[in-house]
Amino acid sequence: MHFYRYADPQTAADACARHILLRLEEAASGQRDPSLAVSGGSTPKLLFQALAKSGFDWRHVHLFWVDERMVPPTDGESNYHLAEEAFLKPAHFPQRNVHRIHGELRPDLAAKNYSHDIQQFFELKDGDLPHFDIVHLGMGSDAHTASLFPGEPLIDDRSRIAASVYVEKLAKWRVTLLPGTIVAAKHVLFLVCGADKAEPLKHVLESPYEPARYPAQVVSHHSRHVTWFVDHPSAALIEA
Repeated sequence: MHFYRYADPQTAADACARHILLRLEEAASGQRDPSLAVSGGSTPKLLFQALAKSGFDWRHVHLFWVDERMVPPTDGESNYHLAEEAFLKPAHFPQRNVHRIHGELRPDLAAKNYSHDIQQFFELKDGDLPHFDIVHLGMGSDAHTASLFPGEPLIDDRSRIAASVYVEKLAKWRVTLLPGTIVAAKHVLFLVCGADKAEPLKHVLESPYEPARYPAQVVSHHSRHVTWFVDHPSAALIEA
């Protein structure tokens, strides 16, 4: 695990963006199309803006989403919409390489279609999991990541690619990548900012392994390459 702390969210997001671009360049040098899965939220907007300004050649990068709310792609709550406005449009990202979760559909159908899209892109056999080049994650003040919230039974699902999930505390459905898919990624990057993340971050990194209580632990403990980009307020309880 690599852990980097920065003065503020913008600096952390910029550093995360540079790391993503380096990993994409490495993947592209292997003569294949790199794959990147991104998350939503306020901090990722800074990341998306940094990626859009980079001047990177996106023609061969394929973009996926870690999770999505069950709303149309034009809705302000849509993770796709956030990425489209802050990243895809400004960067002139090729639409043919966009693999969004169709939040306007029924949750079960959206999850089925998204899993099938991933299977086709990675040319997977039944039962196989994809190996994304990069999965970008955030973390909530309750230590949730993706749409895996505390107490969610799917935290233990290591066999399926994605699923629909009902988030009890929000009384809403979402579609999310599942732990097996996330931990199979070649690189997992957490971008975490804000004082409200200080206590959960300490639990995820230092408390005994209880993923049902601290879902982000399932990633931090099992992924092969995890890199954290955090600001000082979120890392306030982590010893230097």
